[in-house]
Amino acid sequence: MAENVHTTAEVQHQGGHSGVFPPFDSSTFASQILWLAITFGLFYVLMAKVALPRIGGILETRHEKIGRDLEEANRLKAESEAAGAAYAASLAEARKKAQDIASQTRATLAASVDAKRHEAETALSAKIADAETRISEIKAKALGEVDGIAVETTEALVSSLIGDGVGRDEIVAAVQSAK
Repeated sequence: MAENVHTTAEVQHQGGHSGVFPPFDSSTFASQILWLAITFGLFYVLMAKVALPRIGGILETRHEKIGRDLEEANRLKAESEAAGAAYAASLAEARKKAQDIASQTRATLAASVDAKRHEAETALSAKIADAETRISEIKAKALGEVDGIAVETTEALVSSLIGDGVGRDEIVAAVQSAK
């Protein structure tokens, strides 16, 4: 058997064919380059006319949607900040009104308490004055009766000690001089 030497460009087929690997065959370079140029051209035209415009449209649509979403987000953020500021302002105003109402209520209650205290003091002063008048009357009546009691007691003592020799006028004069 003869020894077959194979180079990298030659291939021994089982069918008995031997030859060079087709991409490396220099006799087919021109047709390979032609088909490469035609395939590349078709692929380029297909990409330029169909795929890239669709991808570009999709990217543009996404870019516009993202822009609109960002604008909407900024608008909503501004609205929420404005609503928060309005809420804070209304809360501050409500607190101020509550403080004003509390101050007015305190002032009204203080005035009411002062008026009631004044009425109570006036009523108490009137009762005190009435009581002092009654005490004065009772005192005057008691002092008026003291003289009579003193005269009667003196008359009873004198009559039991000395007898009936002293008159009522003398006893009254003696009690009056003893005061």
